[in-house]
Amino acid sequence: MQALYQFSLSRKSWGLLALCAFALFAAALYFQHVLGHAPCTKCIYQRTAVIGILIAGLIPLAHNHFLTRLAALGIWAYSAIQGLIIAREHLEIINSDNPFFATCEIFPNFPSFMPLHEWMPAIFSATGQCNDDRWQFLDMGMAAWMQIIFTMFIITLTAVVAAQIVGIIKSKK
Repeated sequence: MQALYQFSLSRKSWGLLALCAFALFAAALYFQHVLGHAPCTKCIYQRTAVIGILIAGLIPLAHNHFLTRLAALGIWAYSAIQGLIIAREHLEIINSDNPFFATCEIFPNFPSFMPLHEWMPAIFSATGQCNDDRWQFLDMGMAAWMQIIFTMFIITLTAVVAAQIVGIIKSKK
């Protein structure tokens, strides 16, 4: 636990988090722009959650301090939990018995002060169908993989927070 605590304080750990999230973001853009898999609204929301995790990793890289790490942990937690919720909703749509009711919004519902789908349509525009599950790897589609990925982000976050708490308690003794 002490080794994880020390690692979680380092810039390397936050760089690794940012690198993992960036790799997922780059993969999403590859699937969209190279392989032609149009993202749906749920995909765009999950992509936004991954960007939130990327930002969480970048904050302590810019300035590694207790408060910046605390802010990064909060952003990481919020983004990973929201991503998992959306991935589960996406799976419910895909696994729905009635494909006529298995739909989602046509346009992403970003705040009016930040219409990302209008500012950066190549990244945030939703042109696909939520029940499209053609891409498969090991008999699982993209939404199922994203559920696993967000769960792994949450498990890692839980371990890091636990190590932080134990490390802080031990350092006060």
